[in-house]
Amino acid sequence: MRLRSLGVALAATAALITLPTTHVSAAAAETPLSQGRSATSSSDENAGTPARNAVDGDAGTRWSSAATDTQWLQVDLGTTSSISKVVLNWEAAYGTDYKIQVSQDGSTWNDVKSVTAGDGGVDTLDVSGQGRYVRMYGIHRATQWGYSLWEFQVFGTTGGGTAPTCGTANAAKGRPASASSTENAGTPASAAFDGDAGTRWSSQASDPQWVQADLGSVQDLCKVDLTWEAAYAQEFQIQASTDGQNWTTLKSVTGATGGTVSYDVSGSGRYVRINGTVRGTGYGYSLWEVAVHTGSSTTPPVQGGGDLGPNVIVVDPSTPNLQQKFDQVFAQQESSQFGSGRYQFLLKPGTYNGINAQLGFYTSISGLGLNPDDTQINGDITVDAGWFNGNATQNFWRSAENLAIRPSNGTDRWAVAQAAPFRRIHVQGGLNLAPNGYGWASGGYIADSKIDGTVGPYSQQQWYTRDSSVGGWTNGVWNMTFTGVQGAPASNFDTGPYTTLDTTPVSREKPFLYLDGSNYKVFVPAKRTNARGVSWPANAGTSIPLDQFYVVKPGATAVTINAALAQGLNLLFTPGVYHLDRTLEVTRADTVVLGLGLATLVPDNGVDAMHVADVDGVKLAGFLIDAGATNSDTLLQIGPAGAAADHSANPTTMQDVFIRIGGAGPGLATNSVVVNSDDVVIDHTWIWRADHGDGVGWNTNRADYGLRVNGDDVLATGLFVEHFNKYDVLWSGERGRTIFFQNEKAYDAPNAAAITHDGIVGYAAYKVADTVNVHEAWGLGSYCNYTADPSIVQAHGFQVPVKTGIKMHDLLVISLGGKGQYAHVVNDTGAPTSGTDTVPSKITQFP
Repeated sequence: MRLRSLGVALAATAALITLPTTHVSAAAAETPLSQGRSATSSSDENAGTPARNAVDGDAGTRWSSAATDTQWLQVDLGTTSSISKVVLNWEAAYGTDYKIQVSQDGSTWNDVKSVTAGDGGVDTLDVSGQGRYVRMYGIHRATQWGYSLWEFQVFGTTGGGTAPTCGTANAAKGRPASASSTENAGTPASAAFDGDAGTRWSSQASDPQWVQADLGSVQDLCKVDLTWEAAYAQEFQIQASTDGQNWTTLKSVTGATGGTVSYDVSGSGRYVRINGTVRGTGYGYSLWEVAVHTGSSTTPPVQGGGDLGPNVIVVDPSTPNLQQKFDQVFAQQESSQFGSGRYQFLLKPGTYNGINAQLGFYTSISGLGLNPDDTQINGDITVDAGWFNGNATQNFWRSAENLAIRPSNGTDRWAVAQAAPFRRIHVQGGLNLAPNGYGWASGGYIADSKIDGTVGPYSQQQWYTRDSSVGGWTNGVWNMTFTGVQGAPASNFDTGPYTTLDTTPVSREKPFLYLDGSNYKVFVPAKRTNARGVSWPANAGTSIPLDQFYVVKPGATAVTINAALAQGLNLLFTPGVYHLDRTLEVTRADTVVLGLGLATLVPDNGVDAMHVADVDGVKLAGFLIDAGATNSDTLLQIGPAGAAADHSANPTTMQDVFIRIGGAGPGLATNSVVVNSDDVVIDHTWIWRADHGDGVGWNTNRADYGLRVNGDDVLATGLFVEHFNKYDVLWSGERGRTIFFQNEKAYDAPNAAAITHDGIVGYAAYKVADTVNVHEAWGLGSYCNYTADPSIVQAHGFQVPVKTGIKMHDLLVISLGGKGQYAHVVNDTGAPTSGTDTVPSKITQFP
């Protein structure tokens, strides 16, 4: 289905100065600086109208935005330029009020022209300014549609600012190096980057061969010095890459004669490679030294701290019309399942009376106290399903955190599905997890919360609760799992839905923003072992001032975000949709990457969204990665392939990080999340290949794997993974543990042949690789709903090696309404499902 909502303006727009607008019949003849450059936008109407269409030089293609007023289109000119003219060729959906802005870093913008009462057509604007980035910032639309541009052309001259200078330091010295081959053990790749002119790399005697270094982060490259030994390259390329896989040639050299030579280059990359194609001698290639120089520009360092951007709504108990603010956002977001709106409510400490904060899509509410009871709501935070006729199975992507609720009628309603965490909440009453009318519901997750009264899940099919306390728990449908929960019901999986563990083996609560006096800080809770009950008010952990965070706002580029990371800043993503033209590289131990209001990262042109190095204690929390229209290999990678460092004392955590492939438009990714590092804790994720929305089809939003775990000693608590073309979870690391797993197989498998492999019909929802010797899991459920071919009989929901170290507890499979069936639960064990009665087939222990 396709769901839309019209935007609701939340604040008045500042008045604009009227400036003359000149109309011409055609754009200037010269090639604009913007043509063919990287372009991004606040939103795209659909996959057929991306930002790049506005700078492709083709007047028959266009960019168009979502149908709300505040939208933008920007182009990266690649270098600082003097801007003299901007030409906008509007489609029928044009902007009546807008600005032209320039920026050096894609984050801080300066107005160079304001337009009011525009009438569409072709606007030719004389401007004067300098910057690398230029954007059209739309304020008011002329129609009910979005903004639409056939072409956005920027004219001027490059190098308009103070020219960047090339640094003298060798950025590659001592960095990790690799090569296609080495002549022998005494000539390793690292010898070409060690700063020692007496050591060398040499290759085998064949063409082609290469040597490369990892600079550690994406950097602007300006010069490469090569010192050849007698075995030199006659023809070679100097190449750069952001990911070590896709390479751009910065310089092609022919007729070289060896010796020591320097080459000026222009480009950026994390990896630099010398790729030899023709040798100058009968030997291999041999380099004494490779020195890489990076640009030092006049652009100032990325600044930490600052305001929280336009979509963070900070209130206190005296804020006028507070209920109206909640209602306005809810009216916009209630049914906007795949819209571009993102909002975060932050409530300062105090008491709020008579409030009902209804939460729609991409809306989060959080208290700003250090403890939940610092922010008291005498009222409700409500999620219901009236927008979907009482069906709560699509109430995704919203959250509540760090406050206290005294419900107006004694019980708060939180009728959510996946990706809707309820964290660090004190409910001074009961909690109802079902929609009004007790319609279908498919959730959900509670952590670090205290519910004084009874939790009533009623129609909820599954739920996971961790490190909390409850006054009671009334029932359950299929799979209710508890770890470290005071007051949890006893295990009864053989006859009921409950799996209960007394403690959680390893946990660390999600970082959160709070106010220390008038200063924002982020509290990072400490790791807990064998936890039971809430972590507050003791609050073991550390506080990080906001000025140690780059506060990322809509319009920020991946270049700037990576520069902030390279400077040692943490990241706080404010609510918005962020298009990335290169991979975000998290390389520093203990980096915090925290999102507000379901901030959304979209990798463009097939790049990966984020890579995390094999370092201690990175905290990823509170954001959504939405696959782009061009296939990415891996949307989120934690640790490079082969990572092996011990992080048990300070693990990397991934919390409320959600993945989506399709739904908001075509999305493609071979792998969604790959964990290569050891000791990672995955605490609540929904990894979803869309089964509804736009851009949905067996190959349209193809994604083979949801979660792949290659690291050892990885723990998953609250794992939701659904609808992948092959394995939803493929676990290859040793000593892995999963507590609670919820899965649906891909609805749209066209027939049994399409999912048959190795003589098996259907890919297991959760497969432990045959090479694994030790693995344990509790409370796992897989459901099939083969709507495209209900005759499919899947061999099993779970596939594991039969070894003494493999222990699987409390597993079930279910056929939803008889659309497809399971032959077994795990391997060839367990009764088949049958009929349309949705009665699960269970196993309490395997083997």
